Amino acid sequence: MTNMKALVLETYGAPFRLAHIARPVAGEGQVLVRIKASGVNPLDTKIRAGNGAHARQSLPAILGIDLAGTVEEVGPGVTGFRRGDEVYGMTGGVGGNQGSLAEFAAVDARLLAIKPATLSMREAAALPLVFITAWEGLVDRVGVKPGQTVLVLGAGGGVGHIAVQIAKAFGAEVYGVDSAGKADYLRSLGAVPIDYASEDVEAYVQKYTGGKGFDVVYDTVGGASLDTAFRAVKRFGHVASSLGWGTHALAPLSFKAATYSGVFTLLPLLTGEGREHHGEIMREATRLAEAGKIVPRLDRRQFDFSTATEAHELIETRAADGKLVVTID
Repeated sequence: MTNMKALVLETYGAPFRLAHIARPVAGEGQVLVRIKASGVNPLDTKIRAGNGAHARQSLPAILGIDLAGTVEEVGPGVTGFRRGDEVYGMTGGVGGNQGSLAEFAAVDARLLAIKPATLSMREAAALPLVFITAWEGLVDRVGVKPGQTVLVLGAGGGVGHIAVQIAKAFGAEVYGVDSAGKADYLRSLGAVPIDYASEDVEAYVQKYTGGKGFDVVYDTVGGASLDTAFRAVKRFGHVASSLGWGTHALAPLSFKAATYSGVFTLLPLLTGEGREHHGEIMREATRLAEAGKIVPRLDRRQFDFSTATEAHELIETRAADGKLVVTID
């Protein structure tokens, strides 16, 4: 039996343990991926801390939702990939599925797409979860159109900076709410930056829409930010949120005859339903990335198996400056 190295989480909140375990084999409909890079998301850190019950990942577990790598082996019934293909996707780390903090993973081929030739493995591994989440909100739920005004709350964050770029790629007029320190970056993406600390929602709705509100509001923050979204949307507009949990007053939305859509990107991994669509979305990510319209923003710091726990801690303390990625050597 061939072994591989992997980082195993045995106790919630504990550091990862480097282990040698059996290398998986590609089953029906799967490909075996030699992992080159593993993206780190806030959800990964919540799972590690024991706060990700909705992700249903019991211990011991190999975490890591996003991966980029090369196809090592093609399982029965797979026709879309061959050995040596460079691929990426949101493939595991939840619902009992092995994650990407390992040298290899046997993953459902429906979740994968060919990696953009314009992106490195690190850049590609940073993209799947945030791109799928942004796409499902703006394209699948809202149907963003050219000329619409789109407000992204948390625009400089992981999902937010990709949502800004997708909206721009579809021809929308984009506004991004975040801290003042991210204003220059948001301008570089073609968005109008709005500092949440110096402008309240009524002020910027008046300033940029004449008091009418925005056609589309995408909330990537949750909590009070979703209530802000309800106040910022126009009559008959549409609000989408990737963190629409908790208790919220719907009156501001209802009185505008506006609509709301929730985004829960984990469903295909948890239930098996909709996995083909995740592969389709990743192919759209490849198309846009190769056209120069999507570029993930990465933290400059490098991580590997020995420092993966440190990457988690940077996200937990909000000290990351862009997406974090663990390189698998």
